[in-house]
Amino acid sequence: MTSDTATIRIKNLRLRTHIGIKEDEINNKQDVIINVRIDYQASRAMQSDQMDDALNYRTITKKIIALVENNRFSLLEHLTRKVLDIACEHDWVESASVEVDKPHALRFADSVSMELRYTRGE
Repeated sequence: MTSDTATIRIKNLRLRTHIGIKEDEINNKQDVIINVRIDYQASRAMQSDQMDDALNYRTITKKIIALVENNRFSLLEHLTRKVLDIACEHDWVESASVEVDKPHALRFADSVSMELRYTRGE
């Protein structure tokens, strides 16, 4: 990464969705906690101070919210991949990672999480 690489972090986005394969999970929405990291070339934004030269984290977050709240998912892998697709959709993105936590998925654990990463050119 160069010195003009900026990092956007969306931390602990708390949403509810249908996630899982058991009957209770299919019928009832559950909490998920989403963390997103996006690295992008921000030299134009740093020079211009114009929104058109930056990634709009609000727009990205609204897309993630719509995806999660308006769909059903059987697997964390699929949900995490769909969120990563949103995080990576702009050409300026150099790399991104998404972690989705499913609290209380296991009896003796705080949560189960899935993390996926993307790097341009790999």
